[in-house]
Amino acid sequence: MEREVDVAIIGAGTAGLFALRQVKRVTDSYVVIDGGQLGTTCARVGCMPSKVMIQTAEDHHHRHALAYEGIEGGMQIALHSPRALEYVRKMRDSFVEHVMGGPVSKLGDKLIRSHARFRAPGVIEVEGSTVRAKRVIVATGSRPVVPRAWQAFGDRVITTDQLFEQPSLPNSMAVLGLGVIGLELGQALARLGVEVTGVEMLQRVGGLGDDDVNAAAVEAMREEFPIWLGEKAQLAEGADGRVRVSAGDKSVEVDQVLVAAGRTPNVDGLGLDMLGLELDDRGVPAYDPETMKVPGAPIYIAGDANAELPLQHEARDEGQIAGYNAARGTAQCFRRRAPLSIVFSQPNVVTVGESWEKLAREDVLVGTCRFDGDQRSRIKHANRGVARIYADRRDGRLRGASMAAPDGEHLGHLFALAIQQGLTAVDVLRMPFYHPTVEERVQDALREIAGQTERQPDQPVDLELLHDDAQRQAAE
Repeated sequence: MEREVDVAIIGAGTAGLFALRQVKRVTDSYVVIDGGQLGTTCARVGCMPSKVMIQTAEDHHHRHALAYEGIEGGMQIALHSPRALEYVRKMRDSFVEHVMGGPVSKLGDKLIRSHARFRAPGVIEVEGSTVRAKRVIVATGSRPVVPRAWQAFGDRVITTDQLFEQPSLPNSMAVLGLGVIGLELGQALARLGVEVTGVEMLQRVGGLGDDDVNAAAVEAMREEFPIWLGEKAQLAEGADGRVRVSAGDKSVEVDQVLVAAGRTPNVDGLGLDMLGLELDDRGVPAYDPETMKVPGAPIYIAGDANAELPLQHEARDEGQIAGYNAARGTAQCFRRRAPLSIVFSQPNVVTVGESWEKLAREDVLVGTCRFDGDQRSRIKHANRGVARIYADRRDGRLRGASMAAPDGEHLGHLFALAIQQGLTAVDVLRMPFYHPTVEERVQDALREIAGQTERQPDQPVDLELLHDDAQRQAAE
């Protein structure tokens, strides 16, 4: 059986569903093909269940501070691990149901529950039939990477695909990879009473490229669990069914290992290698990030499948761009948002705009602020961390920021907005900052930059002069 459509979307995750929104505005001739588990990666095994676990961990961790606040009985609070995980799954299921109850539930026979494989650029083989599409959107997502040798350890080596499904938490765990997911869950698990050891083969955590901010993040995390940096992890059988984790001259035996060392795009079974396309070492075709189009083929690729920006808000944008262009057969360019990445550890680890390692240092001014003296975060027992703001040396225009900071998720959005709007350090300083808030602390960094760019240092830099009094009197 054959089916002909204008657009075929392979994958019903975030990118695919947001592509669908755009396609439906133009044509009713489309199909969505997905042979995997429905519900987005974010809702099922990613950002949403992890945030539930992080919140539970924060609530449990706060018991240490209750006595200082005059609240007795805090240390008698006990975690019931099975119920905590049951709560995570209950919340997770509600997030998935929200996704499934929307556009997916209304697809009817336009949803093909099958894996897809290209036979030609516009010809897709699905179970028992063929789909011929004028244009195809690849939005197949990604999956965690577990080295083949480690798979022999069975359920003692897991990823986030299995973590939230367990009946209870282990007594001890090694977290391998301290990027976004590893750092978040490593701290959360430690706060839930698991003996956590974090291992990262790089000298940095949370994707940070700024050494000063990285040092602050590592220092804060090491207050809660040991972190080994700069060595590759090795696994071996330990005593009593445990796993021995070694890195350099350090080793520990744990009940379980959480592998958070990255994800790989789900493109290996699509047959892209049969289409004559230029593929990278992960099997991802070259594409234009402003149009999402693959050169020389009626194919668009969006979301985690292109392995470029594995973030939910980026997948939404890429899906919309791909859907807009695929529905019309165009290659319209769209401006991408200011880069923003947030690790929901405490302190939050945030990068905004251009990264420190990619900036030409001689063209950049840096403003720094520290949070150890911040009054609002001290009240919340969170006064630690640092923020470094990068601005253009010529005019003070903001270029980027890195921080390990309390409430960094909100500071990150402040600077993402400022960078996207092309604001200078002085422009941001002249915005309102309420007292007492964590936000007002970044004024120190902004003033440091403004002091090197302002032409009239005798005036308050954070207030705009409406008129010169001498000129006004002369005019009168």
